[in-house]
Amino acid sequence: MSCMLKHSFVLFFLCCLMLGCDGNNMRSTEKMELSTIEDIQDSAWEELKEKEIYFGHQSVGNNIIDGIKDWGRQKPQVKLRIISLQDSYKLNSPGLYQAGIGKNEDPRSKIDAFVADMRQGIGNSADIAFFKFCFVDITAKTNIEEVFNHYSKTMEKLQDKYPKVTFVHFTVPLLRRNKPTFKSYIKKLIAKGDGFFDDSHNIARSKYNQLLREKYMGKEPLFDLAMVESTYQDGSRCTFSANGHTYYALVPEYTKDGGHLNELGQKVAAEQLLIFLAGLI
Repeated sequence: MSCMLKHSFVLFFLCCLMLGCDGNNMRSTEKMELSTIEDIQDSAWEELKEKEIYFGHQSVGNNIIDGIKDWGRQKPQVKLRIISLQDSYKLNSPGLYQAGIGKNEDPRSKIDAFVADMRQGIGNSADIAFFKFCFVDITAKTNIEEVFNHYSKTMEKLQDKYPKVTFVHFTVPLLRRNKPTFKSYIKKLIAKGDGFFDDSHNIARSKYNQLLREKYMGKEPLFDLAMVESTYQDGSRCTFSANGHTYYALVPEYTKDGGHLNELGQKVAAEQLLIFLAGLI
């Protein structure tokens, strides 16, 4: 076989692999109909501004906070006071209070930190309270059932202790899928995965999120951040298939690094969170 023919064969083989791999990453035909800021009456925003809201988070939470600030500049009627908690854990005026909680890659630490914040005074004054995990908190190595059991039991205790607080549950944010390469395809063939962006991690997040939906959807307030992150602006979903199941990934246009939200992503997520909070009033 000539050298040119060999190279052509290898190139054809690589293209076939890439096409086959990329075929699992698709924009679904299902459509989500998301509300917009314009759908909410000004009176709802006025009521929301009078609430004391607590939000415990890490980096993606900072992205969402930036998005809320952006919306406040664009539409003053939805502007919330953003207050960063330092040493004091007393909420003494209306606004959205934020604080970093726990350690990344340790979901239990975030659950326990949220409890500690409630006990230090937030639970006695907040109207609405919630926290969120980061994408690094739930991976393929996480014992999902153990984390979920600790979370659900903890939230039950908090609801009993602070009945006046509306607690909101959050699904775990997702990562973008890496564009497939020959190297990543070979890794999958030999079951070595593809590191940080391996599909197994988003699959684990999807499984955890499904546990949340099954327990709380339609029963208690649940903000489905993963659904928002995986929904294109036209309402279609960013999906991939594995083992005969469909899973979801972060819309590529919403991020620069594959996990944190860019200006568009943070605005989309913030809009849906603001609408969700207005709906609680």
